[in-house]
Amino acid sequence: MMTSMTHPPFAVTVDLVLMTVTADRLTVLLQRRTAEPFSGLLALPGGFVGVDEPLDAAARRVLADKAAFAQGEGAWLEQLYTFGDPSRDPRMRTVSVAYFALLPAEELAAAVSAAEDLTLAPVMDLPPALAFDHAAIIAAAHDRLKGKLDYAPLALALLPERFTLRDLQAVHEAITGKSLNKPAFRRRMIDTGWIEPTGERETATSFRPAELYRRKP
Repeated sequence: MMTSMTHPPFAVTVDLVLMTVTADRLTVLLQRRTAEPFSGLLALPGGFVGVDEPLDAAARRVLADKAAFAQGEGAWLEQLYTFGDPSRDPRMRTVSVAYFALLPAEELAAAVSAAEDLTLAPVMDLPPALAFDHAAIIAAAHDRLKGKLDYAPLALALLPERFTLRDLQAVHEAITGKSLNKPAFRRRMIDTGWIEPTGERETATSFRPAELYRRKP
């Protein structure tokens, strides 16, 4: 005869790490909490996953409901990591599935302007106290991003359709926090095969017009 078992409260959440580059700094979207726990502190946009809700659908819902994006709008969301420290949430045992995305600066700026509780914070100079374990989640996303720069064209998600190699280097430097050797960086980017010249040059610049590139189809 099987005996019934009782389980303590347990929940799954999703948290979104939405990053961009503004003023040559890597920034992340944060939201001011208005409810306990951690009322008044900044946190990543997140929420509980419904019992019958797929994880990806929950992430998209949070993107729409809390990050001020229209349903279905926004770039790719990549599942980052699962965070399950038993003490991460004082309410109950929760496991958070973190999602990560790079978005153009104008998209996140529009989200911030549309919601009073949203703000952009520099990843390398975060507020001293964030809710839950969100500082650790942001650090993991930053490490993932830096680790993928050399073998995936992620940085191109932060650039317009046409860009200069100077623009591309500025994004890489904002992400890594390091100054890069200009000739070596340019050779490496061209050798990747990710980009191609457009045959056009930038306009309205006080410098010598630089050649414009685009992502290869």
